[in-house]
Amino acid sequence: MFDVDFHRDPYQVYDKLRSQGPVQQVKVAPNGHHTWMITGYAQARAALTDPRLSRDTRRFGHLFGDRRDIAPALQANMLATDPPDHTRLRRLAAQAFTATTVERLRPRIQQITDRLLETIAPQGAADLIAEFAVPLPVTIICELLGLPEHDRTQLRLWSNAMFTTGDTTIRDQASHHIADYMAALVASRCHRTEHDAGSGGEDGDLLDALIAARQRSDRLSQQELVSLATLLLIAGHETTTNLIGNAVLALLLHPAQHAAMAATPDRLASAIEEFLRYDSPLGIATVRFTTQPVAYDSTIIPAEQIVMIGIGAANRDPAHYPAPATLDLTRTGAPHGHLAFGHGPHYCLGSALARAEAHIALASLLRRFPGLHLDTAAEPLAWRASRMMRGLHALPVRWHPNPG
Repeated sequence: MFDVDFHRDPYQVYDKLRSQGPVQQVKVAPNGHHTWMITGYAQARAALTDPRLSRDTRRFGHLFGDRRDIAPALQANMLATDPPDHTRLRRLAAQAFTATTVERLRPRIQQITDRLLETIAPQGAADLIAEFAVPLPVTIICELLGLPEHDRTQLRLWSNAMFTTGDTTIRDQASHHIADYMAALVASRCHRTEHDAGSGGEDGDLLDALIAARQRSDRLSQQELVSLATLLLIAGHETTTNLIGNAVLALLLHPAQHAAMAATPDRLASAIEEFLRYDSPLGIATVRFTTQPVAYDSTIIPAEQIVMIGIGAANRDPAHYPAPATLDLTRTGAPHGHLAFGHGPHYCLGSALARAEAHIALASLLRRFPGLHLDTAAEPLAWRASRMMRGLHALPVRWHPNPG
């Protein structure tokens, strides 16, 4: 089911599946695994908090004969663990995304946003993904982790390869490249902290803080440290890039709502919730499997079955949202009930940071480029070949140079 047509418009597939019931069994190529796909909102919300659905990738590989050569640091990351390990790792990662941290970062986010827009403004045209939606969150998360600026382009390329190409060998190789890089950096930082009493203190970056946690009583192993840092790097920019790109495209395809939003920018915070619902940057949640039989409504999923939770599908369930396929930036009712950031114990740690980045990015675009429009027809736009991520390869736009 994950072909070019699906990546271009997954919602037709989701609607067809949901019309037969909110929980359906599908066959996924190329391995032919039978997978249970959840497309109903209520069922997806329940599944996201169901402890009978495991995310333990090591056990998953044993049960389903997964022979992928994914780097161990990514195969056993925080998102692919169950309690109590998940609880411990999440507590350590949460320090990077407190409300205080996000507020402290707002001026820096605005500064980076302004610099990027100043660079492209005289051009009159740009690929908004490559020149804006990618570098903004990449810069923020790399600065949080303290990653060298000269390495960031390569790190982004490896991260992108893991979610875009259909070639599993390339994806697996990219996972090793990025994990090996992070392992070498962590080893270097650990060596530095052993010889420099001043590092890892209050003025240190997030990587220093995680290394300090490892040296305390938090039971963070070297591989867990590498895994957590790698996950924060990848998750810290991929979904935000998609959120910004998808939101801008939605505005450009709906001129009346684009004009209304530009005229009333104070409504942008609530509009972002509708963007998240309408075209969620995460299409399908990370894979789970049943540890025992589970029932959602009248459908029973047996034990040891693969389960995919359709985030994008749930957010367009007509049983939960009226006119779900319609972008309505004045939508009231349950806009904050969307599942774009998940639900329950795996709810996205970086949701507040992603919202802040998207708000500043969109507000700045609306203010600076009032004549922004697509520089191509919507139909040829290419979407990333990822069942998990929902995002554009490129977004060609045009505006009047040096507006205002």
